[in-house]
Amino acid sequence: MKRRDKLEIVNDILLAIQNKGGKIKPTHLLYKSNLSHKKMMEYLSELMEKNMVAEENEKGKKMFIINQEGFNFIKEYKKIKEFSDSFGL
Repeated sequence: MKRRDKLEIVNDILLAIQNKGGKIKPTHLLYKSNLSHKKMMEYLSELMEKNMVAEENEKGKKMFIINQEGFNFIKEYKKIKEFSDSFGL
């Protein structure tokens, strides 16, 4: 099994949030991203710094919300993936 690189992991995290309607509970994201809690939080910190993801409290529960920059990343990553796949890379 091939290890995921950083861009794949970021894409997986953002897609997991997008697929849950744009917001997700930390526990659900942990399962969907297939990362340890520590690693997931490291990635989320970086994504929050880059304004791709925001953290909000909804009825006393922590939620992660995807921002427009996150949607832009998903779109551009898909283009890059399709381009590299077309060359068999």
